[in-house]
This record gives sequence, structure tokens and C-alpha cells, in this order.
Amino acid sequence: MAFGSPRNSIFAAGFPRRVSTTAIAIGGLASFFVFGLLLRLSYPNGSSVGGVFYGFGTPEQVEVPLILSNHTVKGLQKSSDINAFDSNPTPDSSSGSPGDVSKNLPPPDFDSGRQVEKQPLTQEKEEKVSLDTTEKINVPSDEGEANDTKAEETPSSSSAPPHDDDSSETASSEPECDLYQGSWFYDPGGPLYTNNSCPVLTQMQNCQGNGRPDKGYENWRWKPSQCDLPRFDARKFLELMSHKTLAFIGDSVARNQMESMLCLLWQVETPVNRGSRKMQRWYFKKSSVMIARIWSSWLVHQFNEKFDYAPEGVTKLKLDLPDERIMEAIPKFDVVVLSSGHWFAKQSVYILKDEIVGGQLWWPDKSKPMKVNNVDAFGISVETILKSMATHPNYSGLTIVRTFSPDHYEGGAWNTGGSCTGKEEPIVSGKLVKNGFTEIMHEKQATGYNQAVDTVADNLKPKLKLMDITEAFGYRHDGHPGPYRNPDPNKITKRGPDGRPPPQDCLHWCMPGPVDTWNEMVLELIRRDLEGMKRKSSST
Repeated sequence: MAFGSPRNSIFAAGFPRRVSTTAIAIGGLASFFVFGLLLRLSYPNGSSVGGVFYGFGTPEQVEVPLILSNHTVKGLQKSSDINAFDSNPTPDSSSGSPGDVSKNLPPPDFDSGRQVEKQPLTQEKEEKVSLDTTEKINVPSDEGEANDTKAEETPSSSSAPPHDDDSSETASSEPECDLYQGSWFYDPGGPLYTNNSCPVLTQMQNCQGNGRPDKGYENWRWKPSQCDLPRFDARKFLELMSHKTLAFIGDSVARNQMESMLCLLWQVETPVNRGSRKMQRWYFKKSSVMIARIWSSWLVHQFNEKFDYAPEGVTKLKLDLPDERIMEAIPKFDVVVLSSGHWFAKQSVYILKDEIVGGQLWWPDKSKPMKVNNVDAFGISVETILKSMATHPNYSGLTIVRTFSPDHYEGGAWNTGGSCTGKEEPIVSGKLVKNGFTEIMHEKQATGYNQAVDTVADNLKPKLKLMDITEAFGYRHDGHPGPYRNPDPNKITKRGPDGRPPPQDCLHWCMPGPVDTWNEMVLELIRRDLEGMKRKSSST
């Protein structure tokens, strides 16, 4: 029955309808104030009333390992009780975690592209897991001045579904900063994919599938000093690159990075292979995104026919002419990532203005000095390809030059006993021995880049970016396959009785592993470029 019905209510029998209605209203109002008082006592100042009514409160702040200011030195920061040169596996190497950092943590969710919430760390653990690189590379940054204060960490809500956790939005609200000065920190959340969840992974980079016993190298992530580099968000990438093409052009390290990108994207969508002998192409149908790769060892024109006194069969490079295959293909590309350098250690003849000016592992007349050596040739090639791409009449895309990828052959070269066996963590501060060849190659590459930027028109300069990874990755001697290059169960992985190491790869990168960071940087550069274009269009 209805409350207050004249037929059944004792209140209606004793009072007129007008008085009854007034009494009910007064009673309801009093009840509301009593409820409000109880609510105030239950949720003191600082609580979110919205959380009571709608089920949400103040989001929990994400904790990130901090660099202790009183421990800041040149290079990396790490507690002295960890020996980066110890070849013995860490206590929990079978579970993929050094020490006890990741005990009692849930396994990573490889199917979600969400950002893994970082666990709060004590000061003792912070000192162990945070490695700082503070030496400034002597290369002008094209990303603007860094913010003087550390940006706040992004809050996260554990109730939000994985696809709604848009980590890339973190960076969009922060001022642009130098992505390449920062530190490596141990993330117990682990990688976004495994060697078993990516079918395009080259076997030589499948370190776990090839029997590597430790897994800690998969967990170290890069943190810029003055901002965040968001965890790779595959859905965000596909959204930003919708109806666009990203191409990786260069050597086998370019292939390494392309496969990393495919592995990251594969976790949210399976692409269709549309490749040919000339070009690898993978198409993500839902977002109309194409990932492509073109092989170009030197990025400039090459041929084998006889030229002047250089015989047939020796590779000749016209350093002032771009690789015509690249120039033919780039009108179809929106973003290009260039990778080169290591092939300049191989035999070749250098030609400028139709004159032989030098060579690598080839110079018949020792009485005449070379005008151009291999490191000079590298710098010239970078300048040539960038100028040619920037001034191409039918290409207006973003061109990213990923700087020279450091190798870690210690004690020799790749063919003279160099080794990276037993490296399970990033190099500790004070232990880094700089590689002279890497240093000079990086310098020449940066010079070639700067000369290209200086000569192109002002409106073209923003479309050329230097992704300067060389210094940061100099510390990642743990990220290479080493002797774990194939799945042969009988392969030799230890040094022989004479002390010589087995054949190994200390140039390419394990997957998953450090190489995935490059694609986090690529995503951030793409985001910045698109936002810059939006600002420019809105101001005109």
C-alpha cells in the first residue's frame, strides 16, 4: 500500500493532508542532514565524496625508482654489492628476476598493452635497481630545452580496463624534454611480449628460445631524467599512425628494430604479410597501418662494376648519391627510421664527384694517402641521404635518424675473440670502457645530421629528428644474444680450455629486450610531430 493513503494511513486519519505532506517533507530533510553528518564523520577532509557515490576516489600515485641525488656520478648508479661482470646466474634467474625484487608479483599481462604499475621500492632497493647515465652527449638536442624540474609521475587507476589506460597521454601533458639523458631502472612488470607470443622474431635474436638461462635483461627500462617515456602503447600507436606507413630502412639492426615493433603491435592485432622481394610489408587492417622495411647497407648508391682502377667485384659507394631504391619508395612513407654504420667496417671503395677518394680494406696504392676513410664516409653518407630525403618533391614525412647502435665485443672484435658472454645486467658506474670506434662513428653521424639540418630550408628542419640512443645503450652489454644465437642444444656457450670464447653475437639485440625501448622513443617522436602539426595548423 502507498504510504500516506487516506484510506489506510493513521497519519492521514489524524491530520489534514496539508499538514501530513509538510511533516513528511520536514522529516525527509532532517534525515538528509543526519546522513550528511554521518558521511562527513566517516570521510574526513581529503576524501572524495564522489568515490562514495560513484565508486571512485583519488587515484593512487605510481611509484618509480628515484635517482638518489647524493649518489649522482658520471655514468651509472648502482650499489657496490652487484658485480656486472659476474658470469654466475642470479639467484632467481629461472624466474626472470634478479634477487628478490619481483617476488610475490603477478606475471606480466602480455595481451594487454597497458602500462604496468611500478611497485613501491625502499631506498635500499632503489639504490640497487636504478642506474643513472648523466654524462651529456656533445650533440645539440632538437627536442628543445629540458624542463628544470622532474615531471610528476602519472597516476593510474587499477579499476580502468587495460585499453583505457592511455599511457601516451602522460607525455602529451608534459613539456618536451631530452629523451636520451636518463637512467635504466628495473621494472618487475617485465616486457609486453615474449619470444613465444611473436611469430616474426628472427631466431638469432630469440635468446630465450635459444637457451639463454637468465631473463633479467628483459626487465630494464629507460627513464629520461626530466620526463617520462611512456611504456609502449600498441593501440595508441595504431591510432596515431592510422592510414599511414612507417618504414625502417638500413641494415640488419634496422630489421632488429622492425621486428621489435611488429612484436609489440602483434599483441593487439595480427597483421597481414604483404611483402615482396624488394620490401617487407606488414599490414594492420583494422587501422590501415603499414610497417615496412627496405634493406640498404650504406644508404647511398652502390655498385660492383669496374670503376677507374677499382676492379669489378669490389663494392663501390657513391657517397654523394642516395640509394635510388630509397628515393623511389619514400613517397609512400609517412615516417622513416634510418639505421646504418656497421657496414662501413666492410670492404668498399669510396667515390665522390666521380673520383675515388678512399676505401675500407681496399687501397692499392699505399704511397698515396686516402682523402676519405670509413668513418668520414659514414658521416658523408648520412648527410647525403638526409638532404636527399628532405628535398624530395614527393616526400614530406618524418625522418628519424637512430644513432649508431653500440656493440659490446670485449677483448677483441667479432672475429678475433670478442665476447659478451655472462653479462646479465647493465654496466655499473665506473666500469664502462668506452669504445673508440663507437665514439667516432657517433660523432661523424651527428656531424652529418647537423650539416644536413643546417642546409635544408627552415620549414623542413622539424621533419628531421636525431634519436640519440648511443650513450644510453653503451651500458647494455647484457642485451645481446652472445653465444645463444641458435637453438642447437649442443652449442658451446662457455670459454674453451684455451680461454677463447665461443662464436657469438654482441651487436644485435635480444627480443624482448633493450631494442624495444627504441620503439617507445619512436612512438614519442611521432606523437610530438603530430602535436606540432596540430599546433601549427591551429595558429594559421
